Amino acid sequence: MSFLIHNRKTSKRPLHLESLLMPKVPRTNYLHLQEEKQRLQLKKFLLHRMFLVGQIQANTEKKNISEYYEKLFQMILKRHLGEAVTGLLLMYPMSILHILETSSGTLYRILLDYVARRDNERDFMIEKLKIIVVSHNIPTRLFMQWHVSVIKVPVMYLDDVTQSQSLAEITTDFLSQTHKLALHLFKSVKVGTKGPGDNLHQVAPDLLLPEQIIKCLCNAEEFMDPSTFLSMYNRPIDVTLDSEVVWPAPSRF
Repeated sequence: MSFLIHNRKTSKRPLHLESLLMPKVPRTNYLHLQEEKQRLQLKKFLLHRMFLVGQIQANTEKKNISEYYEKLFQMILKRHLGEAVTGLLLMYPMSILHILETSSGTLYRILLDYVARRDNERDFMIEKLKIIVVSHNIPTRLFMQWHVSVIKVPVMYLDDVTQSQSLAEITTDFLSQTHKLALHLFKSVKVGTKGPGDNLHQVAPDLLLPEQIIKCLCNAEEFMDPSTFLSMYNRPIDVTLDSEVVWPAPSRF
């Protein structure tokens, strides 16, 4: 009799195990849907496009800037899994225009490296770097690889548009002209080639932005520098609202 009672007791399952074994309704969210969409398109990560402008330190060799970014891209790709970097780096006599297409994690590490070098090195090559706009979850790339072009011949402009236009108009012209240049390179540059090289001012002079516009955007306080952008990126999103605060505050006895 005791043997039967013992078997009956051991056959019962604890309530918490039964609750764990119960079938659950699968749930998803918008991020999972986007990741599944990218997986079906044979993409490992969501792609983003970032437009940056900056000023070059005096007596800086343009070759050192391009080599710095190439080594940085290779280092990030070896240590962290992510999408390869494509885009365009235009180096004017005193400023740069940089377009980056890659995953969010790679963009984060590129900005992080810039902030670390700017704070630790006395005279870093690039200063006043500003983020103009970030396009999230882009469907396709505008660039099949990363191109570098040095604008050696200064382009003369009859008037300075930054004196007669508002910042919104200057930014609109900047993005419009940059996209036109990107589409031109997408159609004319073959995959695997070195790109336009240093004669872009001869191939497409009408598509080049005046350097005054880049300098104006570098000095505009409305755009974020990488430090401010990273600070917002790392800020937690679970912020306590005023409506969630209970008064009087709970106290322990």
